[in-house]
Amino acid sequence: MNSMTLVKLAARSIRKNKMRSLLTMLGIIIGVGAVLVMVAIGLGARNQIASQINRLGTNLIVITPGAATTGGVSGGAGTFNRLSMGDWEKLKNEALTISGVSPVVITRTQAIGGAGNWRTQINGVTADYTLIRDWKVTSGAFFNDTDIRQMRKVAVLGATVAKQLYPGEDPVGQQIRLRDVPFQIIGVLEEKGQSATGTDQDDVVIAPYTTVQSRLSGWSFIAQILASTSAPSDIPAAQEEMRLILRESHRLASYDEDDFTIRNQTDLADAAQGTTEVMSMLLAAIASISLLVGGIGIMNIMLVSVTERTREIGIRMAIGARGGDVLTQFLVEAIVMSLLGGAIGVLVGYVSTRILSNATGWSTAISPGTVVVALVFSAAVGIFFGFYPARKAAALNPIEALRYE
Repeated sequence: MNSMTLVKLAARSIRKNKMRSLLTMLGIIIGVGAVLVMVAIGLGARNQIASQINRLGTNLIVITPGAATTGGVSGGAGTFNRLSMGDWEKLKNEALTISGVSPVVITRTQAIGGAGNWRTQINGVTADYTLIRDWKVTSGAFFNDTDIRQMRKVAVLGATVAKQLYPGEDPVGQQIRLRDVPFQIIGVLEEKGQSATGTDQDDVVIAPYTTVQSRLSGWSFIAQILASTSAPSDIPAAQEEMRLILRESHRLASYDEDDFTIRNQTDLADAAQGTTEVMSMLLAAIASISLLVGGIGIMNIMLVSVTERTREIGIRMAIGARGGDVLTQFLVEAIVMSLLGGAIGVLVGYVSTRILSNATGWSTAISPGTVVVALVFSAAVGIFFGFYPARKAAALNPIEALRYE
């Protein structure tokens, strides 16, 4: 028999027992649908994290303080801060592979504006900050090098601070008080949203680092140094160059470990997505159990079908059908049933994903590759669990099959 005839026979057998076939395929439908939903959630989470990482800046490189070790016990990252303005100036003057570099002086204080007060983070930076973070100003302007040199009390508000202190109005030109120091608002930054760690990037006030250091923080060391490169391919070379410059600045011997940490967007993305990938695989593995159950259901029904159609098999063999023909016929029936269940499962998974995304606001994504894999896996389930019943049918003795009642 040719392939088309086998498929027609399989379809006829499925239509003959519609309800039983539907119940048989139910395990495959639920399994494929569940796997598709779980993978869609995981892929959506990965895409969202990647988007959040990209919103941190363009080819961003972050330098943070290192760890202090006392009595052989490490205090952890950031416990030993030797980052200084001298480090930033040395990087700015000597590094050839970076397109921008800025110190970040961080402090937290109460901001008092038109609608009340709001505790927020104050970042003291240079004019390169908007280039490094790829952060545009939606209203007003960012401060310049003159503002930094003259330690002017000017500030640019993040979107969250602007909404909290000046709801429904443009705060540019008004005053805001930071730790009893009046600052003139010269700009408002575009909304960035949450970072990959869940913090609100817009809950911040940006000001010249000279002003923040002298008027607000008073610290001689800085929390971090941000830098960027012209292209992603330049990041590894830039990191190594910055590492050597900082080691020289800190007078570290060849046997001394770095007292700072340099990371880029790829490191941040890998760390953030690692947990997501593990959870996605775990959820998909749990959902795949339904496919196993569906395969067992197909095997049971095919065994019942072999018993019910014993005389039919005997007649086919008596008029010239070989064992391989019978095996192929039953195997095709199992595959068609699995593929049909897989196709319905893909539809169920797609609809469920849309409903879940609209109801919860979660980010989801279904790739064509996932659909193809689901269908191929469905066919594989049909082959694996349909082979034993098909082989049992092919092994029947024609004479005994004709006598079967």
